[in-house]
Amino acid sequence: MKADLLAPAAVLVLWTLIMLVWMASTRLPALKAAGIDMSKAVGGRGQDLETVLPANINWKAHNYAHLVEQPTLFYAIVGILAIMGQVSSTAVALAWAYVGLRIAHSLVQATVNKIAWRFPLFAASTLVLLVLAILALMRTLG
Repeated sequence: MKADLLAPAAVLVLWTLIMLVWMASTRLPALKAAGIDMSKAVGGRGQDLETVLPANINWKAHNYAHLVEQPTLFYAIVGILAIMGQVSSTAVALAWAYVGLRIAHSLVQATVNKIAWRFPLFAASTLVLLVLAILALMRTLG
């Protein structure tokens, strides 16, 4: 049963790595097109490219950053529930819902980046995460 709960976390890790590859595969050619010679570049951060690269190229980087922010809480919650042996069909369903919403959020942000579409996905995934966190807290306390 633990695998049922850990599978969504593994899928989200894989999705995060897919976004990393997508980001690199669009960003590196864009850097070349912008005349930036990577062999001569020193230091710098992704944020430094905001004014250099087109917005639609930066969107993938923004989403990759998002995937290594809030989902860390998801991994902790899933880990807590799995370690405690408190895996239920409700927790599994919530975990899959969170992953599905995050993937949908990624696709919207990395392609059209319409806030009117993106924000409801983010809000819904945050709500699901909150419910999972409350579930984990209840299971740890009692």
